[in-house]
Amino acid sequence: MRCPYCGGLDTQVKDSRPSDDASAIRRRRICPDCGGRFTTFERVQLRDLTVVKRSGRRVPFDRDKLQRSIDVALRKRPVEADRVERLVSGIARQLESGGEAEVSSEAIGELVMEGLKALDDVAYVRFASVYKNFREARDFEELLGRLNGAGRPGGEPEPPDEAAPGPAAAPGEGGEAPARRARSRA
Repeated sequence: MRCPYCGGLDTQVKDSRPSDDASAIRRRRICPDCGGRFTTFERVQLRDLTVVKRSGRRVPFDRDKLQRSIDVALRKRPVEADRVERLVSGIARQLESGGEAEVSSEAIGELVMEGLKALDDVAYVRFASVYKNFREARDFEELLGRLNGAGRPGGEPEPPDEAAPGPAAAPGEGGEAPARRARSRA
């Protein structure tokens, strides 16, 4: 393993143990040339995946890029790192075990959105706004409407609270005109 500090090729493993979720082996390494210490992770890779971009370009699947995009969406959100790692590992495992050597970037984006929706609503909206290329506030409103309605059967939004007073409609705006007092004739 190449040392990230000096580029030396002869690094030594000082400690190995399974990661918290047992999906990887965590190795603590030291470089005898510069004394630098660093950590590596060894994971099972079921197959080499190729991502087909929207432009048609094909690139190798990069788990670290997936991790970074999820980290950006979750920046400053109260989500534990092990939950994020489980999400990334789950998406990667799902893609690798899918049976296809090529996977579209849209399929990956949908899996990330699905995972973030279950993990953190704010991160879901952040990711969706970039992934879906939101241009107007209306795009956010539509997504939030779907998000708020997702908890109800059939995805229907919450009905308005009839007990809560709404704004009074001004005359001529669809509301009823205020009642007039009858004039008394004297």
